[in-house]
Amino acid sequence: MFVFRSRAKDEKAPADKAQVTDSKQTRDPQAPKGRPTPKRSEAQSQRRSVAQTPTNRKDAAKRQREERRQALDRQRQALASGDERYLPARDKGPVRRFARNWVDSRFNVAEFFLPLAVIILVLSVVKIAPIQNIALLLWLIVIVLIVLDGVVSGIRLRKRLTERFPDQNRRGAVAYALMRSLQMRRLRLPKPQVKRGEKF
Repeated sequence: MFVFRSRAKDEKAPADKAQVTDSKQTRDPQAPKGRPTPKRSEAQSQRRSVAQTPTNRKDAAKRQREERRQALDRQRQALASGDERYLPARDKGPVRRFARNWVDSRFNVAEFFLPLAVIILVLSVVKIAPIQNIALLLWLIVIVLIVLDGVVSGIRLRKRLTERFPDQNRRGAVAYALMRSLQMRRLRLPKPQVKRGEKF
């Protein structure tokens, strides 16, 4: 009986192997795969991305630092050229661009504050009472002129923005422009894209 049982097992084994072989047969090359064949450029980019994927934390941190450095380089170049694709979020958009151009196209009292402050400080150091009084008076005049110019500029710019961009978010644009007007023209970032008095 043991002999018959082992023979039965031996007879079933080839049948099982045949089923496994049939199930592992290669797919018909003409049969659809269920997905489109990727283009060569896509396949190469996928292989490169897999190859460049960092394998440990040190490599990942190094790659992150490199990407951050490249982003900062692009941002620095954009601030010099005015390329809005890589500008910081606070400088992007047509509203902010208009506010920058509006400030850059005119003279602002506030942009002369630093040179005037140096002159006033030098005068105030002189140990002569009349000159020190003049320096104090100049301080007062400069501050009043800056405040008045800022108020008038803010009202005019707000009106222009409302006319030009009635349906867009204008929040913070006036303050953004007034802060820019406090800087000397050559030190402004992004760099001025219009000349003084130029229509835009």
